[in-house]
Amino acid sequence: MGCGCLVALAAWLSPRFVLAMMWIFQWDRLSLAFDSFLMGFVGFLLVPYTTVIYVLCYRPGFGVSGFGWILVIVGLLIDIGSWGNAGQRGRQRQQRPQY
Repeated sequence: MGCGCLVALAAWLSPRFVLAMMWIFQWDRLSLAFDSFLMGFVGFLLVPYTTVIYVLCYRPGFGVSGFGWILVIVGLLIDIGSWGNAGQRGRQRQQRPQY
């Protein structure tokens, strides 16, 4: 894949879109990274940033190792942060007075 910076930028903006494009155009890479379709699908739904980073850091025959795991943890922290941000916004919307 020769355009890693473009993929990283697109993943930052919309990780689910990048996963969908990877599923369409690079199915072999996704099938090597995950043992079953269900694991990739659950990652798509619940932790999209972590899933994109895991797929990008995965090397066939070696898996994810070293600095790749640090990047996967960063992706997980981004996912957790997005959950917390969404919950905070929901609570703020409920507390607004309705006129």
